Formats: sequence, C-alpha cells, structure tokens
Amino acid sequence: MAKITREDVLKLARLSHIKLREDEIDKFVGELDAIVKYVEQIDLADVEGLEPTDQVTGLKNVMRPDEIIDYGETPEELLKNAPARENNHIQVKRVL
Repeated sequence: MAKITREDVLKLARLSHIKLREDEIDKFVGELDAIVKYVEQIDLADVEGLEPTDQVTGLKNVMRPDEIIDYGETPEELLKNAPARENNHIQVKRVL
C-alpha cells in the first residue's frame, strides 16, 4: 500500500505552483493518503466479464449526412446586400 508522505505533498504543491502553510501540509498528507487508499480498495474489485459502461441512457447521436447544397447564388450576389465589404468578406466593427 502506498503511503503519502510530507515530501509527496510538498512535491505536488511545487509542481502545481501552490504555496502551502505548515498546517495545510499535514492536513493534505492525511487527505491524500485516504484518497489513495480508497482508490486501492476500488482497484481490488472483481470486474472480470463486465462490459464497460460508457453510456447509460441508451441515447445515440443522430446526425444528418453532410451534403453540399447548391442554392444557385454566387458569393458576389450574396455580398451585394452587405452594408460594407472588404476582400469578398462582410466588414463589421471590431469586437473586443
């Protein structure tokens, strides 16, 4: 069984760029150790023969096929109604 040490917490804090107080270090040693023990307990579960459950509602994505539809309009005809154009694009005010 893995035991989380004070050095492990300090390394995680350094890698995460998190500053910890002394009391927080001791607190996280206990909390992280409990989490690791729980994960180890879950790892012992017998899952032999079980199908992975990645979707439980039975719903499926319904998508239409990608089809190119030609409406018979050219870009020039469509852009003639634009209030302002620049290089075959509709020109709009800057949005920040």
